[in-house]
Amino acid sequence: MEINSNNLINKDILNSKKFDNIDTKDIKDEAKLREISNDFESFFINQIMDVSLRNTSIAGEEVGSDIVKSMYIQAISDKSAGTFGISDMLFEFLSKNNK
Repeated sequence: MEINSNNLINKDILNSKKFDNIDTKDIKDEAKLREISNDFESFFINQIMDVSLRNTSIAGEEVGSDIVKSMYIQAISDKSAGTFGISDMLFEFLSKNNK
């Protein structure tokens, strides 16, 4: 399999509107900043898992297996957010640089 930008990125995920409404006031609020940091980590984990599991049959090979696989990946990404340390690093960086 040839690796290029077309098969590494799930373009549907990049159309996420999750980060469109971030206001600079939110960065000053620690709880909101923590939520944004966790959302970013969830997005990052989702991207890694999507690429990693793209050619697997973890959800079977029947009709709708791609939907089940994407729901599985999303659920794991959301539950794992805040546990890999990426959100902590982002939170600390933004907290220190936006006071």
